[in-house]
Formats: sequence, structure tokens, C-alpha cells
Amino acid sequence: MMWEWRRRRAVRRVEPGDGRPLKRFRWWQLPFRALFHLRLTHIDGRQEVYSVDVRHGQNQSSGNVRARLYLGGRLHSQSRLPAVLPVTGGVIEVRMSGFGLKRCHYVTDDGGEFQLTPDPASAEGRRARLDRSHPSLSRRVAALSAGILVAAVAVLVPQLVEQITAPAAIAQHTGRFHSPVDLPKWGNIAIGLATAAASTERALRLRYSRLLDGAAG
Repeated sequence: MMWEWRRRRAVRRVEPGDGRPLKRFRWWQLPFRALFHLRLTHIDGRQEVYSVDVRHGQNQSSGNVRARLYLGGRLHSQSRLPAVLPVTGGVIEVRMSGFGLKRCHYVTDDGGEFQLTPDPASAEGRRARLDRSHPSLSRRVAALSAGILVAAVAVLVPQLVEQITAPAAIAQHTGRFHSPVDLPKWGNIAIGLATAAASTERALRLRYSRLLDGAAG
């Protein structure tokens, strides 16, 4: 019920587009632009090509990141994230984490879900190409990212609990917790950088875990 209410609210945020053309993806946009495509073929053979363009690096902290939906290369509609953009036969849902997109899926009216195809020039497209051309290496990179996040949670959470229970007003009710791991400042910084890199790699594959990636962000 809550999800349906949020979805209807997101649909109401959608604004019509002005028909401006979709700009080509440039290499220097890799850190802050995501571009995905959806090709729909109808029974009569007619095709529609939708593109979702998200510029997330420059204004992510403002909470006003927008997903722009292009149809046939022209701006069709747009919305603030999280976005639910109506298309033929369903909607495109777009959501992001602190490290990039965590969802860009076509959800059909009958409940089917399909991830959109990343533009080959985008960072997501380059990561997908690595998966196709070197699947073994891709799996090892994915496993390394997950392992880094698991290790980070195991190390950082106990230290956080120790800080929370340190004040006397809290310790007298819960007791003071002492973390079994006590890293120097540089160690925590290194773990923070590693977790950011791991979550960014997962975002390029639209993978997200509230426990792992959420804790990192």
C-alpha cells in the first residue's frame, strides 16, 4: 500500500518535455551522467526507442536530480528522482543511491521487470562490455566489491556502536560497548575510500543492498 502511494505520487511529479534533442554522450561525462535505452517492438512491427538521461554528479546533494525521458531522441517527459515515467505498456522506474543509479527498469502493466540497456559510451555501458568480453574477470571484480563491503560493515559498525554508547547518559542504560577493532584514523579513511569504490562499481551494474551499500553511503 505504501509503495503504491509513493508510485502514484511519483507519477504526479512527471512534467512534459519540450522536444529538445538528446545530446550525445561525451567521455568527460563518465563520472556524472547515466544514459540508458529501451527499445519496444509492437505487434505491428512498429518500434519505439526510449532513452533515460540522468545527470547525477553535479547536483546530487541538492535533492533535485532529474530523470529525463526521450522518445525517438526528443525530450518526452521528465521528473525528479525517484521517478516513475509512463511509457507504452508500463512505466520506467528510476532511483539512485549515493554512488549512482540503483534502479532503471521497465515495469510492464502485467508486472514484468526489465533493466534498461546502458549506452555503450557511458560508465555503465563500459562495465557491461567488460562483463560480456571478460566474464571471469567481471565476476572476480564483482566478488571483490561485495567482499570489501562485507568487511567494511564488520569493521566500521562495531566502532560506530562504541561511539554511540560512549556518553555516560547512554552507557548507564545500555552499558558501554568496546569495539574489538580499533583502527587508526588513516585506516578508517582507507576503508571509507575502498567502500566508496566498491559501491560505485556495484552502482555501474545497478546492484544495491540497503545493508551493504546503504551503510557505505
